[in-house]
Amino acid sequence: MNERALRVVVGITGATGAVYAIRLLERLKLTGHETHLVASPAGVLNVHHELGLDRKELEALADVAYSPSDVGAAIASGSFATAAMVVAPCSMKTLAAVAHGLSDNLLTRAADVTLKERRRLVLMVRETPPLPAFYHRPQSVEELINDTVERVLTLIGVDAASPKAWLGL
Repeated sequence: MNERALRVVVGITGATGAVYAIRLLERLKLTGHETHLVASPAGVLNVHHELGLDRKELEALADVAYSPSDVGAAIASGSFATAAMVVAPCSMKTLAAVAHGLSDNLLTRAADVTLKERRRLVLMVRETPPLPAFYHRPQSVEELINDTVERVLTLIGVDAASPKAWLGL
């Protein structure tokens, strides 16, 4: 782990777009950051359906993985210092639970704690299709995914490859 490593919580819910979570976990690992993963049962199903990864393969991408029923886990407490949390993808159910403080599982509890502690929380809400930037003329879906993940990394304070900035016409 690098000297300036951040501790980041990654949540995965049952919305489509699991590739964002996987790419995020890969990028965080590549840059030496500590990751704590909590995936809902529907999130695990979607990862398997969309990407062919099983639970063990998914959990191997993180430094620490938790069950969503483990409400006594370290990430359930504000005293466990984290830099940020990203929920990717974030279902509308999870968005509603976070917005209304309904901490009925570890994922929503960790998001609640992140807000309570005034830490960065990024919800990659799925119910509308992602609107990636096209001004840099991406050549593949892979480029679109990478650019979106780089933007998320920038939002949570990770030194990432800068997403292509709009410089005007």
